[in-house]
Amino acid sequence: MAFETILLDISGGAARLTLNRPERLNSFNVQMHEEVQAALDEVENDASVRTMLLTGAGRGFCAGQDLSDRAVAPDSDQGGGDAVDLGESVEKRYNPLIRRLTSLPMPVVCAVNGVAAGAGASLAFACDMVIAAKSAKFVMSFANIGLVPDSGSSWALPRLAGQARALGIALTGEPLPAEKAEGWGLIWKCVEDDQLTETTDALIGKFAAAPTRGLAETKKLIRSAFSRPLDEQLDLERDRMRELGRSDDYREGVDAFMNKRKPVFKGR
Repeated sequence: MAFETILLDISGGAARLTLNRPERLNSFNVQMHEEVQAALDEVENDASVRTMLLTGAGRGFCAGQDLSDRAVAPDSDQGGGDAVDLGESVEKRYNPLIRRLTSLPMPVVCAVNGVAAGAGASLAFACDMVIAAKSAKFVMSFANIGLVPDSGSSWALPRLAGQARALGIALTGEPLPAEKAEGWGLIWKCVEDDQLTETTDALIGKFAAAPTRGLAETKKLIRSAFSRPLDEQLDLERDRMRELGRSDDYREGVDAFMNKRKPVFKGR
């Protein structure tokens, strides 16, 4: 389908999804939500896709919700009609997006090229690996407008950075520079601005040629590990090893290693 608020390119085993409302710092409106979901349908239904890159056009990654796209609660002293239900907006738009990204059967890399604020920061933290330009910043801006972190960030922040840092980020709403985000374990890597494209292209190129089934199972095991005791996790590791040990990719990987050649994996 033709998109107006995003760009989607699928080539070489990789999907590149770019949020494309640069004049609004790629903030989300309803149309963008619908187009992103349609793009993810294409990605999941295309067996050639073995990894996905998510980034933003222009000078920012994503400023979260476009506040001009939904109503504000009326002043209680002034009366007025009902405002938009923010809970419904989260449940209908943002929660499905976060669930979708975290469960995609492939590595999802996020290239943060500028500010990632509010749900935009949450979106980045939902990806499997985040690489940010040194000039980029992450802002939990919810506190500045009387809201709570949404789109999974109240779950991700304490797991990635610890409770003390998570509370500091969320309660103050102060911008967190990319270098500090890397030091705190919130993102995988911070690079010079002019190296962002080269670095992310190299990473998705690596994943596009990788044994994707193994990476997908690794993603599932690690993302769900906090919900299980060690004994159950050990059993799951055993089951996945049994399954993957019978795969063509495992046989190819071992044969390539033994014969000192580059492996050619089939992926998904």
